[in-house]
Amino acid sequence: MALTDNISINSILGSGSSVKGDVKINGFARIDGDIDGNLETTGNIIIGEKARIRGNVTGRSVTVIGGIVLGNIVAPEFVRLLSTSAIIGDIQTKK
Repeated sequence: MALTDNISINSILGSGSSVKGDVKINGFARIDGDIDGNLETTGNIIIGEKARIRGNVTGRSVTVIGGIVLGNIVAPEFVRLLSTSAIIGDIQTKK
C-alpha cells in the first residue's frame, strides 16, 4: 500500500448484523457480521473473526482474520489468511 492510499475504513458490518443479497461498497470495508450474497468493493476488505460470508468476495486485497467464506475470493493485489480462517472455494490473486 502506498503512503497516499486512504487506509481509513469506509464501511463496517458489525458483529451480530446480517445482510441477505449482494453488497457493493466503494472503498475499504470491514466485515464482522453475516452476508448471504456476494461482496464486492473497490478497495481492501478485512473479514473478522465472527464473519460468515456465503458468496463470492471481490476486492483490491482481502485479509481474512477469521470467520468463514463459502465462495471464491478474487483480489488483484493479495489475499492474507490467518490460521483462524476457513475458506471453502477458490482463491485468485497475485500473492
